[in-house]
Amino acid sequence: MFSWPTNYDSCYTIAGVVTREGIGLHSGEKTRVTISPYEKEGYYVSFSDRPNHIFKLTQDLIGSTMLCTAVKLESRNLYTIEHLLSSMAGCGLSYIHIEVDGKEIPLLDGSAIKWVEAFEEVGIKKAPKPENFLREINKSIILNKDDSIIVATPSEKTTIVSTISFPYKAVGIQSFEIDLNPKTFVEMIAPARTFGFKDQFEELSELGLIKGGSLENALVCNGDKWVNPPLRFDNEPIRHKILDLIGDLALVGLPKAQILVYKGSHSLNALLASSLKN
Repeated sequence: MFSWPTNYDSCYTIAGVVTREGIGLHSGEKTRVTISPYEKEGYYVSFSDRPNHIFKLTQDLIGSTMLCTAVKLESRNLYTIEHLLSSMAGCGLSYIHIEVDGKEIPLLDGSAIKWVEAFEEVGIKKAPKPENFLREINKSIILNKDDSIIVATPSEKTTIVSTISFPYKAVGIQSFEIDLNPKTFVEMIAPARTFGFKDQFEELSELGLIKGGSLENALVCNGDKWVNPPLRFDNEPIRHKILDLIGDLALVGLPKAQILVYKGSHSLNALLASSLKN
């Protein structure tokens, strides 16, 4: 039985090569990703048609946070990277190379657990720990966007307290708190799937977005009820919001901080990531 570490005292990479393919959320196209250990610290990306042209993912490359997180890699964009990044950062993995055949990371089941299971198949091995693997902060950071707010205060560990509020009865107000480490991430956060609302899905579809969205890779709320139960957790939506936050902070290093977030979003998460980077 594979056992994940209970802290971030060490840094790891995967001990073999894994491949997954699936549909991209927005493109609706089949994409394929191969993930390998790499000799340099961080997360590196190349495309299958130019395998030797390798980019290191950094916060400066974030190009869009509308409905997903995308990076701009010279003349190309790579979309919907947050779930894969969350799986790696949450599990304490670095020194990773990602080769993509397509323009979007496959959504798989809408959570991070399929990536985690892929890592478990090949196992993990210790890697040199980079200085900013857990980023130290020495002062509080308070950021807001419209009626959303995120706060990070110095701490000896990474704790996330998140709250969402939606007018749909099936979601309503949800809060969740987690002391984050690889074990708690895998058990409490990674299985939580992305979610959306039936009326918004129809609007986005008309705009040519979420072409790959389906009841197989997203929870869909229709006001008072879920269209495709059962939920994996009673509060699966708020857990997925934390999953997204971890992915959006992955490129600057998870902070040793208590993070409080109300009505979080990719754009708000990106503001915190940029503040941590500076």
